[in-house]
Amino acid sequence: MAEFVIVGGGVYGAAVAYWLADQGGDVHLLEARNIGNGASAGPGRRGTRANGRDIRELPLMRLSHQMWPHLHEVLGHDMSFFERSGGLRLIEREHDLEPAKARAMMQNRFGAETHLIDGGAVRELEPSLSKKIIAALHCPNDGASDHTAVTNAFADAARRAGAVISEDTRAASIEFSGGLAEAVITDGGERIAVGERLFILANAGVEALVGERVALPLWSRTFQVMVTSPVAGPKLGHLIGHASRTLALKAEDGGRIMISGGLPGFWDARAERGTALPASMSANLADAAAVMPALDGIDIELADADHLESSTIDGIPVIDTLPGAENTLYAAGWCGHGWAIAPALSQMMADWGRSGELDPHLKPFAQARFAP
Repeated sequence: MAEFVIVGGGVYGAAVAYWLADQGGDVHLLEARNIGNGASAGPGRRGTRANGRDIRELPLMRLSHQMWPHLHEVLGHDMSFFERSGGLRLIEREHDLEPAKARAMMQNRFGAETHLIDGGAVRELEPSLSKKIIAALHCPNDGASDHTAVTNAFADAARRAGAVISEDTRAASIEFSGGLAEAVITDGGERIAVGERLFILANAGVEALVGERVALPLWSRTFQVMVTSPVAGPKLGHLIGHASRTLALKAEDGGRIMISGGLPGFWDARAERGTALPASMSANLADAAAVMPALDGIDIELADADHLESSTIDGIPVIDTLPGAENTLYAAGWCGHGWAIAPALSQMMADWGRSGELDPHLKPFAQARFAP
């Protein structure tokens, strides 16, 4: 029996395992495949942005912005995972300017330094961007991080602190009794007893384990990511988002550009594999070339849609205790942008599981917000 049992070995499962084990907790983490295999995996780097984020997540982003530059030191890693490049949320339409002013005000109010700059200032920062860009929201503290390195560093640090991590161990069901989760039953029939607290952090797999006890407006989808061949001309320096296009751009090694932003791929549930869709690839590339002309006609070296994500109807995660099982904490519905807030949020979740006291930062993510 372990004091804390965690289902899911993505960044949240690995991070919660570390924060608990580092405080002396007896931790057993179960991962269906291998650490960082699902939504925490994939090519390139992940954006760590406050720009354009839901207002309810901004306090967590402020705290995570403080943690990212030093996270490698906390985890005993010799190189930083994080590059603070700054972020730009591009504006092409006049009628998006007033909302941008309101967003800048709110982001600044919640501690995410933000400046509304005109098109000329945008091109001083990024000469490769189109003259169609009339303005942008600039967040100098935004950047990108190596998600593979971070997830594995959390897991390695958790192991060094005494956590047991079982890979290739899929949770098939939860055994409940007397208002508590008593054990996790694996698909191999093994019974993993829960001593104090169960964390269900298996992303798109959460609903299958908790769905009989709580109904969530939650669904799964796979996001498409493309990586271009090396691009001629000025290198892209900032993390790029857009106010009206489904688009995100970030620089990768060797002058390559990652193109993403939320367009879907196809997920084969039986094979547990995803495929990039030609229509989504064309649409994403067209948007990218419209704002960065050097991408017009560029070759795509990699198209990936192999990592299933979970989404909620209001675009932020749901984090709560399970009805009728007070010792069970679950989290799902990261909506493709849970990465940047992971350092602060995972630590709060671990503290909640250890002490039973809910940090006020987590109250907006409760399941009760979906109640009529």
